[in-house]
Amino acid sequence: MSSAAQIKDLRERTGAGMMDCKKALLESAGDMEKAIEWLRVKGLSKAAKKSSRAAAEGLVACKSDGKSGVMLEVNAETDFVAKNESFQAFVKKALSLVPAGTTDIEALKNSAYSSERSVAEELTNLISVIGENMVLRRVAALSVEQGVVASYVHGAVSPEMGRIGVLVALESEADSEKLRELGEMIAMHIAAARPIALMREDVSQVLLDKERTVYRQNALESGKKEEFVDKMVDGRINKYLQEIVLLDQTYMIDGKTIVRDVIAQAEKDLGASIKLVAFDRFELGEGIEVETGDFAAEVSSIVS
Repeated sequence: MSSAAQIKDLRERTGAGMMDCKKALLESAGDMEKAIEWLRVKGLSKAAKKSSRAAAEGLVACKSDGKSGVMLEVNAETDFVAKNESFQAFVKKALSLVPAGTTDIEALKNSAYSSERSVAEELTNLISVIGENMVLRRVAALSVEQGVVASYVHGAVSPEMGRIGVLVALESEADSEKLRELGEMIAMHIAAARPIALMREDVSQVLLDKERTVYRQNALESGKKEEFVDKMVDGRINKYLQEIVLLDQTYMIDGKTIVRDVIAQAEKDLGASIKLVAFDRFELGEGIEVETGDFAAEVSSIVS
């Protein structure tokens, strides 16, 4: 039997109705991920991506310097903290202390902030001063041998700090300033378009199989004939890949050109090969869930 806590959690993650959540958990023997999938197949999930919607506050800090760049997310409980000068000063210095090439947040936490404190200890001190819980959440770092790493911050509250940060690594022998301009435009596109992979080959087969299962089940339940379903599903998967793969996305800057074609045109204009080798995108609070209400009484009445 599904618990009240499970029903509450599933409702908050999917936006589905309370009774639908209870049925989904029963159908999936209490497995949360299977219950989410069941709701999607049945068309009852109001927001498939609700569980990854930004729900925490703080700052994303991002900067690049020629051939390398780093990015950091520090979370807090309210948006007021993001405007606090002491918090901003901490985030700025912590960003400068990210060990070269690391994606290990623990390495940053253990780095020396001052002669007296580590980064983690300084954050603990800041928590006691400001009075809000704060978390060093994640770091990213990109570098190239030849070319540039460009950065972009969206929703900036101060230089290099805002709600979305992006790093883009371009390998090329082209003029570094022109290359940086291209990288910054692509970074702006990434901030808006939210790609999850650079190339189709980078997309998890598990993710594609999951999407294929949902598309196929939806098509069958809508009355489509079996012999047409596979072709329809292939079309949906191709469209899905165009939405999530960076090189296949429509460039948000002009609304018509494919990103890979933008790079090809830049190669012609700059007279040198250009390879987009990597990107990272942090959006403040993505994947963090916070409670927005207390459904205990309602859930208890349904479970009992």
